[in-house]
This record gives sequence, structure tokens and C-alpha cells, in this order.
Amino acid sequence: MKQFLIVFLGGGLGSVMRYWVSKTLNPYFSNFFLGTFSVNILGCLLIGFIMGLSLKTNLLSQNQILLLVTGFCGGFTTFSTFAMESNMFLKDSNLLHFTFYTLISIVIGVLSVSVGLWVSKML
Repeated sequence: MKQFLIVFLGGGLGSVMRYWVSKTLNPYFSNFFLGTFSVNILGCLLIGFIMGLSLKTNLLSQNQILLLVTGFCGGFTTFSTFAMESNMFLKDSNLLHFTFYTLISIVIGVLSVSVGLWVSKML
């Protein structure tokens, strides 16, 4: 039961942060969801860093990993919103924005996990 509460707490904090970032950044661009893109990329970087650090050292306990990775990063990042926004581009027949948003999100997301892992190895 304790682990469920830890994930619940981290997920709630991550969701609130995602909401704040999206509300702050999305209004600045009409053809790009900067808030969703930013939280997904930052979340990828953070997951890579935390997992790399936990694999390299015993600095984080299993409960801390649950709080930060499963909870916070799980609540902070949002694949479902990314998919919905991508679908909105398709609905508007905006294939160029759909392709750009989808490809850049996936490519930079994977690269961000790699950078996070790399940075954790440098410590």
C-alpha cells in the first residue's frame, strides 16, 4: 500500500507541473504544442538521468525511484495528449505540422533519454 501512495503522490505532483507548463507555454505558438513537447522531452531527459543514476549508484532507494520515475515522470509526461494533438493536425489536414511534431517529439525524446543516461554516467 505504501508504494501505491508514493506513486500517487509523485503522479499528482507531475500532473500539476505538466498542467502549469502546458498552460504557460502552449499559448505562445498557434501551430505547435510547445508545452506538451517540453514536458515530454524534459520527462525523457529526467527518466534517463534518474535511471542511469540509479543503475550506477545506490543513491536512490526503490521507493525514491517509484516516486520520481513511475510517479512524477509518469504524471509529468503525456503520450495521450501528444497523440491527441497529433490527431488534431491530421483532422485539420495539416500533414506538414503532423509530421514535424510527431518526428521531432519521438527523435528528440529518445535522444533526451540517451543524454540523461550519459549525464548520469559523467557524475
